[in-house]
Amino acid sequence: MIYRFLILGIFLFIPLIVQAEQPASSMHDSMQKYNLSVSFDIPNSKITGVAGIDVQAGHEVSFNIGKLEIIEVKLNGLLISTVSSSSHLLKINPSSNGTLEIIYTGVFMDNKARSDTNYGVTGDIIDSRGISLTGLWYPRMDGLQIYNLKATLPAGYEAVSEAERIGKGARNGLTEFLFEFAHPTDGITFIASNRYEVIEDSFNGIGLYAYFFKEDTGLAKTYIEYTKKYIALYEKMLIPYPYKRFSIVENFLPTGYSMPAYTLLGQDVVRLPFIVETSLGHEILHQWFGNLIYIDFEKGNWAEGLTTYLADHLYEEQKGKGWEYRKQKLIDYEAFVNEKNEFGLKDFRSRTDFASKAIGYGKVSMVFHMLKRLVGEEVFYKSLRRFIEVNRFKKASWDDLRKEFEKNHNKDLAWFFKQWLDETGLPNFQAEDLKLQVIGNKYEVAFDIVQKNKIYNLDVPVIFTYQDGTKTVDSLKIVNEKESFRIQLKEAPETMTIDEDYDVARKLFPNEMPPVIARLIGDETTIIALPVKDTEIYSSVIAGFKEKGDAEKRPADIKDSDIRSSSLVILGDDNPLIGRLYGSFKPDGAGFSIAVKQNPWNIGKVIGIVHAKSADEVDAAFRKIFHYGKYSALSFDKGRNFTKIVEKSERGVKMELNGQAMAVDISSIRTVAEIIESISNKKIIYVGESHDNFAHHNIQLQVIKGLHKKNKKIAIGMEMFQTPFQKVLDEYIAGSLDERQFLKGSEYFKRWGFDYNLYKPIIDFARTEKIPVVALNMRREIVEKVSKDGMGSLSEEEKKEIPAEMDFSDNYYRERLKEVFEKHKGLTERDFDSFYQSQVLWDETMSQSVDEFLKNSPDYQKNGQIIVLAGSGHLAFGSGIPKRTFRRNGYEYAVVLNDNDIEKNIADYVILPKPLDGVTAPKLMVMLKQDNGRLKIEGFASDSVSEKAGLKVEDVIIAFDGEIVKDMDDLKIALFYKKKGDSIKVKVIRKRFLLGDREMEFEFAL
Repeated sequence: MIYRFLILGIFLFIPLIVQAEQPASSMHDSMQKYNLSVSFDIPNSKITGVAGIDVQAGHEVSFNIGKLEIIEVKLNGLLISTVSSSSHLLKINPSSNGTLEIIYTGVFMDNKARSDTNYGVTGDIIDSRGISLTGLWYPRMDGLQIYNLKATLPAGYEAVSEAERIGKGARNGLTEFLFEFAHPTDGITFIASNRYEVIEDSFNGIGLYAYFFKEDTGLAKTYIEYTKKYIALYEKMLIPYPYKRFSIVENFLPTGYSMPAYTLLGQDVVRLPFIVETSLGHEILHQWFGNLIYIDFEKGNWAEGLTTYLADHLYEEQKGKGWEYRKQKLIDYEAFVNEKNEFGLKDFRSRTDFASKAIGYGKVSMVFHMLKRLVGEEVFYKSLRRFIEVNRFKKASWDDLRKEFEKNHNKDLAWFFKQWLDETGLPNFQAEDLKLQVIGNKYEVAFDIVQKNKIYNLDVPVIFTYQDGTKTVDSLKIVNEKESFRIQLKEAPETMTIDEDYDVARKLFPNEMPPVIARLIGDETTIIALPVKDTEIYSSVIAGFKEKGDAEKRPADIKDSDIRSSSLVILGDDNPLIGRLYGSFKPDGAGFSIAVKQNPWNIGKVIGIVHAKSADEVDAAFRKIFHYGKYSALSFDKGRNFTKIVEKSERGVKMELNGQAMAVDISSIRTVAEIIESISNKKIIYVGESHDNFAHHNIQLQVIKGLHKKNKKIAIGMEMFQTPFQKVLDEYIAGSLDERQFLKGSEYFKRWGFDYNLYKPIIDFARTEKIPVVALNMRREIVEKVSKDGMGSLSEEEKKEIPAEMDFSDNYYRERLKEVFEKHKGLTERDFDSFYQSQVLWDETMSQSVDEFLKNSPDYQKNGQIIVLAGSGHLAFGSGIPKRTFRRNGYEYAVVLNDNDIEKNIADYVILPKPLDGVTAPKLMVMLKQDNGRLKIEGFASDSVSEKAGLKVEDVIIAFDGEIVKDMDDLKIALFYKKKGDSIKVKVIRKRFLLGDREMEFEFAL
């Protein structure tokens, strides 16, 4: 059988190989001779042929005839009957020795059924464009034969087949071609056209030929010169080129084949300028691996991966980009290979889809890279040369490769080949318990490497980087599930990076995996989010993804659980899912674009946003994206690509050890007044706080007063108040409510809880100066519900209250929040995803509130400013509120934090105020519960004044100093106006067994 692999368009171009074998002379003499003579009726796409072989009586022979029509079969010139076990198989049991002749015919028309996204052979075709016969175009026998081919064609045609010499002559107005190839093969091919112009050259005694269509002959010289370069490269690396000629043949079909002594390239491929620097060399290398040494397919195909490694990979390595190439192979593996389609390398036969390509080409090439690192470069190439010499013109297997490497390495390598050929998947390990400590005058890095699932024997490079930019390299020998390492160094390293250059075939860490189109194509559980309008524009996209089994849904029907479990294809830049996940998205104005982003609710999934101006733009570009798998974003106009971007990702497993200490330039230290001056030109000023710190609130007030002196048109946005109570805030600032009414109406104590004395000076100043105070926060009930059970738990009415735009894609913010969550998760049953969603909801609501105030207040939008007061966690690094507001309106802002660590980019300014005490409201020192409109005592604080006064658990407080108490707000408001030491009266109802409830009043000092 001839094994061929069709290229998948221009960017998935990987050549096919067809084997040729040169046996020893004794084998050569006994090899089956197959004589084939063919002629053509080109207008009718018809071939007529006579196949002849020598047979022996009683020895059955069989032929695969496919759709060929057998006209007659003769033995020694006499017609014989045939035995056919199926419509595609011809079996003959000769009654005597002699020559068997099969006369047949066949019609090969263009069925126009080829798909750009499917792997497979394009088919045999005979028509006015030319003849391309690479499949079942003659009765095919199993095993190896030596073929003698004669072809008769109309005058003006040139033809190519497997041959070291091509004879050509004229007869009866036709042209006869004789193809001489003394080596056995498992099949032959035939290419012809009357459009060819043949360019000839030679190199080291090898005849070089370029069969190019007349319109492309200008490319022939370049191809021939590069062919010389590759032959020289591989002759030096391996052994001399095995044949007397090599031809580059252009085809009218989109092929990419390599056969003994020639390569067949589609016209579109030939015209690509980079093919001579990439795929041509791959084709030529197959003359050694696959066309000189056979693949023993029953034991696995080693040749594709080896050729990929010594061609495609080598060319990138020569440019200094070998690590990028290897990383891409691992990304492809992660994208396309899963538990359902995964198999061991010993089971790889040929490429049939993206997954088999990732395994048989990508993973195998990584195995050869690791083998070279294991045995050393000298032994690696010496072993390959020996492998060729021993197995030339024979079928060879992985075992044959192993034997040669063991001989030259002088060590047993069975463990290496077993773990990579027999096992599925990739090693999965991680570093744990990383520590740096000083030992005398040296530094020791201690850590564990833990392997998950399967245990591999690995040699993993590790690099230590120092503050001056220098590096030291070490190696980790990993053989057990858990390995502990202690590495001593002369200097303190800044970082440790494991496998920075991707020298090991391994599972990538999430931060090493960029969001790329390949991940979208390869995901089994992708959901197509239908557009809100113009569905017909995206019909080809919908059909294309549904071909691979993806489901379509309306955006409103896509649940949070769908997003967490799936990758998504979002259609249309106005799709509401974009706002739900990323806040906003602005297409670049191209006719067709796709941008792939990390799924913010599942780092193992991706989301592709597709935008198009018309159905014609979609039809011209969409199918091409399957050839651009390594990119994160693409843009096309009328099918022409003009933008392709790969989103950045980490290189290697990088861990901080002793990061550079932050330093402050003392000479640049500023006063608060100077900071106010420097930020006075910003539209939005964020001032952070720890909620219970008087000094922080004092700084906030200083900033407010300082900016107010410069610009009377300022507003104050406050996290402490929730948006449903904006009217109460407005009325209090306007003077129409007193303070008690304000505190009660805003439900301040119920919804915030921190002592109002902390904020009273700020609110008082705003009331005095009639400065608008903007309630920023989401209604607490909604935030708490999301924090417990996620966004999906909200009712339809509650969803109307949340912002339409929410960006969950800030991974650095997510990681910082995760660190906080991990420290406190023992105190709650919440899962992190729900916690993260609630934090983003909180931030986005406050951001939206700031933005809406400015948009709804033209004077402030033009000349005003807003000072936003919020917890420092919502402001640090700009991740919480600032960047989200900037996304909405683009206004310049400044961030001022109090008492924060000095970290790069944490804020514009960090103020370190002196401690400041403040008077807070006294407390009853009781634990209370709101129960059916009653305030019940559940317990007491240590040394409680209330307990000492005689109050008991289960008492219900009904009055405080004569004022009725119905809820927590009533009590806290009453306490707010008291001072420590004041005498107060508390009236309670106490339940008594059998005697009924009793009202009791207690008087005591706070």
